[in-house]
Amino acid sequence: MPLGHIMRLDLEKIALEYIVPCLHEVGFCYLDNFLGEVVGDCVLERVKQLHCNGALRDGQLAGPRAGVSKRHLRGDQITWIGGNEEGCEAINYLLSLIDRLVLYCGSRLGKYYVKERSKAMVACYPGNGTGYVRHVDNPNGDGRCITCIYYLNKNWDAKRHGGVLRIFPEGKSFIADVEPIFDRLLFFWSDRRNPHEVQPSYATRYAMTVWYFDAEERAEAKKKFRNLTT
Repeated sequence: MPLGHIMRLDLEKIALEYIVPCLHEVGFCYLDNFLGEVVGDCVLERVKQLHCNGALRDGQLAGPRAGVSKRHLRGDQITWIGGNEEGCEAINYLLSLIDRLVLYCGSRLGKYYVKERSKAMVACYPGNGTGYVRHVDNPNGDGRCITCIYYLNKNWDAKRHGGVLRIFPEGKSFIADVEPIFDRLLFFWSDRRNPHEVQPSYATRYAMTVWYFDAEERAEAKKKFRNLTT
């Protein structure tokens, strides 16, 4: 796998001089041309295979409507990938790079101490005008502190295809529109600071999301869950 582009990236410098300041100042940031064309193509091809093979299922709603699929609220189809599955070497490599970026952020993430993350959620909006209504990833303290999304859409034209991720940063006088273009990597705080929506998509839209957990909040959330179930 040609890695020349990636080997030239100084991940520690990107983390400390760009990601950390942006998260603290505006709550989100993104990197373009992250993997480079060749490696990005490998990830995209695997995601397309998963889609074509029928591995993706309707995304479910969390919270009071947990486990419920309501396509007018959330229209994506998803599957979860650990990265160790057969044929997922490029995805695993992408995840390892994102892990390194978050690791380099280290103690500079304010109150957060990150030790673990979710599996990768591979998502497809099938291009029939579906989106995802305004929501917060972690409104109730489930442990998620950073949302990281990698986009896989070549020749994306937001004017024709829609599919923009619109962020409504809490307490700010602006909104932020992030187009889901190929090889773009987005970071933002997962809590109530960043309500966001996926606007209706009129072309097939692929993305991969991972969530990083704050150790203390995650442990507390698991404890509450155990108490509820017992």
